Amino acid sequence: MSSRFRELGVPARLALFAASLGVVGIAAALMGAATGNGRAATSAEVEDEMAMGDLSPAERSQATGLSSVAGGYTLAPLESTLPRAATRAFRFRILDGDGRAVRDFDVDGGVRVHLIVVRRDLTGYQHLHPTMQADGTWSVPLSLPTAGAYRAFTDFEIDGTKTVLGHDLFVPGTFAPVLLPAATSSVSTDGFVVALTHDDLRADKEAKLRFAISKGGRPVQTFDSYVGHRGHLVALRDGDLSYSHVHPEPDARVGEIVFHTRLPSAGRYRLFLQFKVDGIVHTAPFTVEVAQ
Repeated sequence: MSSRFRELGVPARLALFAASLGVVGIAAALMGAATGNGRAATSAEVEDEMAMGDLSPAERSQATGLSSVAGGYTLAPLESTLPRAATRAFRFRILDGDGRAVRDFDVDGGVRVHLIVVRRDLTGYQHLHPTMQADGTWSVPLSLPTAGAYRAFTDFEIDGTKTVLGHDLFVPGTFAPVLLPAATSSVSTDGFVVALTHDDLRADKEAKLRFAISKGGRPVQTFDSYVGHRGHLVALRDGDLSYSHVHPEPDARVGEIVFHTRLPSAGRYRLFLQFKVDGIVHTAPFTVEVAQ
């Protein structure tokens, strides 16, 4: 015991001891919450948990992709700094609580793992389907044409439970961020016109998003199946890139794709609708505002 500590009065020493116990308790709670499997948390896991500390319980349950560690799994890229405008294999592993590569994933629409990559200003969206090698490493050709910071999301299910993990990627070079486009009800992509109508969008409330897709003034008659569904929709929250993945309703009117969604908090979101016609996948981005 130091002489300075002995010189303190009894009340002061008790207060100091209680404060030190509180700090240890907080650290232990964070370490346990970050892993959820009884092992010691790494500093990165504690930081990921602290990043979600200000979210309400409802937001925490829906705000996915904010952490590289969740549900006992870890997203571990083999490299996170990539060259600009060069196509190369992006490789990563999904690790369990013991640091071993996971190999047993559910299959949904013929896909076991979705890889979503987007620049942090919500441009350059890519939806890829990697393949798994014998050692549990996933690999997919990836080209990032512009410099900047990107977010990579892995979206998968194991035993019926969905997990989304996120990890930053970096492309060196001069970076000029793009402002998020204003909310609009219609966009054009590859000769298609996509019109969006929706219920009032409020934080943590169920809502329907209806996309009417036409070409040459006529509704699209038939959509090809894309990853087992009529369409695919990812919503990313401006600012932290919280991730929501939504499957469409199985039935809809001709030329329409309808989604049920619940966005976790107020703010602006970028929606990335994907649909497939005549064997080609098309992407239509939208900005929407969600009220409190």
